[in-house]
Amino acid sequence: MKFTLSWLKDHLETASPLDDILYALTDLGLEVEEVVNPLAKLAPFTIAKVLQAEKHPDADKLQVCRVLTDEGEKQIVCGAPNARAGITVVLCKPGDYVPGIDVTLGIGKIRGVESHGMMASERELELSDEHNGIIELSSGEVGQKFTDWLAINRPGLADPMIHVKVTPNRPDALGVRGIARDLAARGLGVLKPLPIPTIKGGFASPVQVEVTADLKAKGCPHFAGRTIRGVTNGPSPEWLANRLKAIGLRPISALVDITNYFTFGLNRPLHVFDAAKVHGKLRVHAAEGGEQFLALDGKTYTLRAGQMAISDDQGIESLAGVMGGEASGCTPETTEVFVESAWWDPITIAATGRALKINTDARYRFERGVDPAFTLPGLDLATQMILELCGGEASDIAEDGAPIDTTRAYQLKPARVISLVGMDIPEAEQRLTLQALGFTLNGDMATPPSWRPDVLGEADLIEEVARIASLSKLQGKPLPRAIPGVPRPILTPLQTRERTARRTIAALGYNECVTYSFIDQAAATLFGGGTDVVKVDNPISSEMSHLRPDLLPGLLRAAARNQARGFADMALFEVGPAFQGGEPGEQHLQAAGLLIGFSTPRDPHSTRRPVDVFDAKADAEAVLSAIGAPARAQINRKVAAWWHPGRSGMIGLGPNMLASFGEVHPKVLAEMGVKGPAVAFTILLANVPMPKVKTPTKPALALSDLQAVDRDFAFVVDKGVEALTAVNAAVGADKVLIESVRVFDQFTGDKAETQMGAGKKSIALTVRLQPIDKTLTEADIEAVSNKIIEKVSKATGGSLRG
Repeated sequence: MKFTLSWLKDHLETASPLDDILYALTDLGLEVEEVVNPLAKLAPFTIAKVLQAEKHPDADKLQVCRVLTDEGEKQIVCGAPNARAGITVVLCKPGDYVPGIDVTLGIGKIRGVESHGMMASERELELSDEHNGIIELSSGEVGQKFTDWLAINRPGLADPMIHVKVTPNRPDALGVRGIARDLAARGLGVLKPLPIPTIKGGFASPVQVEVTADLKAKGCPHFAGRTIRGVTNGPSPEWLANRLKAIGLRPISALVDITNYFTFGLNRPLHVFDAAKVHGKLRVHAAEGGEQFLALDGKTYTLRAGQMAISDDQGIESLAGVMGGEASGCTPETTEVFVESAWWDPITIAATGRALKINTDARYRFERGVDPAFTLPGLDLATQMILELCGGEASDIAEDGAPIDTTRAYQLKPARVISLVGMDIPEAEQRLTLQALGFTLNGDMATPPSWRPDVLGEADLIEEVARIASLSKLQGKPLPRAIPGVPRPILTPLQTRERTARRTIAALGYNECVTYSFIDQAAATLFGGGTDVVKVDNPISSEMSHLRPDLLPGLLRAAARNQARGFADMALFEVGPAFQGGEPGEQHLQAAGLLIGFSTPRDPHSTRRPVDVFDAKADAEAVLSAIGAPARAQINRKVAAWWHPGRSGMIGLGPNMLASFGEVHPKVLAEMGVKGPAVAFTILLANVPMPKVKTPTKPALALSDLQAVDRDFAFVVDKGVEALTAVNAAVGADKVLIESVRVFDQFTGDKAETQMGAGKKSIALTVRLQPIDKTLTEADIEAVSNKIIEKVSKATGGSLRG
């Protein structure tokens, strides 16, 4: 929204300086984008008086002048034909920059005579194209700033242009009067009254109007206009043309310029038809689709079904609320016009303009909402200006429909305003603020004005009071503690666990990734998803069509991109949600890690080895330990289909799955474009049981001063028996004394079968016994050993190796 300072002062009686107005506009929510002040480039120039002018001794067309300035008498050589003694001029001193000739002046010699500056013409100061002579001022004192003289004598040339950014919820600020109203409410002046004239028609309008029933219900509830005959459509007066040019509009003719003036001045877009070119009545209707329309911009548009149009008996004359038509446009020969003022449905206007890709000032305002109650007053004001500038005689008003009822009221709660805003704003001030903005107060009920469609509830009333009071005055104050003493934790236990998992995995040497929650259907299907319940209705792209069922697809995609760029060894992780459904709550928090390549860089000691399933298992157990998972969890092979069936496992507590680890299935790697093998782990953070005792400190470290005892056992079992089965059985032999069980040897192959029998192998276990209250005796150790042998033999079907 652009306007000039003098235009603003037509509606606002104020003595506030420009800087105060600019600060207030931004503070009120109308952010100032740009200020073009024509006086800025003229600030150095002062007024001087020519005391004497004599012919240059070496040039016929030059004058050597003695000029009285604020620094005393100066000698200036001038070639202007009107340079003479006694005239008051505009002085440019040495060191001043002259914009019209793009020169910074200095002391120079012209044909051997020294000259101290110059006396400027209007073109040299970019005031006009006049350059036949220097400026002769009718008044002014020597030494007076030229900008001060302009502000008093030629204010049109000294008018700053202000460009403010208007948010979509403030259609009233798309008119100068709406901006003036905000400034008046802030206290920077008084809003001037806007008297509405009573225009008495001298005859019935020959152009009548009609709105079809379907559009009268929604689309165009009110359409009005009047004919003015005997007009003279010449150039606009200088003041009107200057205002339009200052905001970037090209003056066309008085009739067209008046409509632009009302569009920007009062947020009341109008349209003027050449009445002689209108055949029959003007009918507002919905297009059937396919109609051709030649607009004022010279382009032909094909209308779509449902778009609003204004037609006469011969066809479409205007695209309602968006742009007029070439067929009925005004020309310098126009002597009879029909002035249209209507209210259009914002949604319909926006859809039409967007579909046809037409951007006009009228569309911009109608799609945000103009004042429905100002349709007829705006028509009367425009008629008055046309009669003043173009002459003529006005008819009676021709209209169809009536203004929509925007009456609504919301309760003003002064205490609630103070509570939410955080400033002590007295109730009387709150009421005065709303009244200054045009609200009507009846007790504690506030009725918004018709030009504020954005006010739709109590919260909007509070916002208006706070906006005018200025939130820049809000002072920060510490909130009182609800409970004295040490504040309670802010993070939930799961959030704390998530942070711990993230830090632990990073400490293990992984690099964190943050991937999209959306993946393509093929990848989602590989990981148990890809169904319609997690399909995105409006995806960003075809590669983001479904919610991810697991974090591994994103990590694998990241790994594939890194491999394509030459990075072979990677340790990536992510902590985030995965989705098993599309409804709220159908998601779970995961922590996943991915290892690809070698565990260490190359070195001269040949210690480099590829990552394997045990690296993933160790890292998963480290994370589980950090987040408080029980140490004695079970490991089984009930893994999902995207894991390698023989090189993966699931860590759980009975049926409760805590984590999965192992090699990713080769088929999955091939589908994801990853050069394998790759090992990974996935931890379900919410499935780990929360500690029964909730204290802010860690439990005491449990250490025993009694010596632990290690016993080794070797069992002969069938080749198909898993070592994990033997380990789980041994652990269950005595859950108090047995601290740990691990495999330290596995004897397989032809040599093993020769010694132990066909289809057999040997599994060797180390069992650590940790006494708690007394040193173990030989009998105690033997009793536990017998239980271990019994449990493992029963679970594996094997026997103790002799």
